[in-house]
Amino acid sequence: MRREGALLLGLALVAAGIGSGGATAADAPGDATRGQAIFGAKQCVRCHAVRGQPSVGPVIEELRRPQGAYELAGRFWNHAPAMFTTLRRDGIAWPEIEPAEMADLMAYLQADVSRDPAPDPFQGHVLLVSKGCLKCHRYRGEGGKISDELTQNNPGYQSPVAWASAVWKHAPRMAEEARRMGVPYPRFTGEEMGNLVGLLRSTAKSP
Repeated sequence: MRREGALLLGLALVAAGIGSGGATAADAPGDATRGQAIFGAKQCVRCHAVRGQPSVGPVIEELRRPQGAYELAGRFWNHAPAMFTTLRRDGIAWPEIEPAEMADLMAYLQADVSRDPAPDPFQGHVLLVSKGCLKCHRYRGEGGKISDELTQNNPGYQSPVAWASAVWKHAPRMAEEARRMGVPYPRFTGEEMGNLVGLLRSTAKSP
């Protein structure tokens, strides 16, 4: 129980980080040209080369495709453990990406919230339970006491870029904690991330 609670604290930090800043910058439209430059400047090309060249991770053609914004945020989350392990092995720091940079990067990777399916709050509630969020968070007064009440107003619920920025920032910490303790790292597939955020957005209190 102690291990599980410590791991789930990482999920709590993600939600807390979303509301702590950057939502305004993340609301600005992304620019694909700037995003391509950021992809190079952050050394993403070290592991994600163009097709036909040696590549540690998926080639850029597989990353850069029409996709939903919350779908891509889920892919960022899932990608963290393998990427963190590789960077640590090579002595490379985890790249920091500010919200405005994330907007540009997501534009370059062809992520658009209009491509996400309409969120299903009921399925989001199922995920809230099955992913263990309520072991740390409270939802409508029920659940853990480690982190915030999820129905509090949170600007990050309105912005997929702010959400993706928080995921990028906190997922490595959680991946490392999971590895250290031998606890399974939660994964999000398909429309799951969008459904979870859709639930939180639909039940958040007005400011």
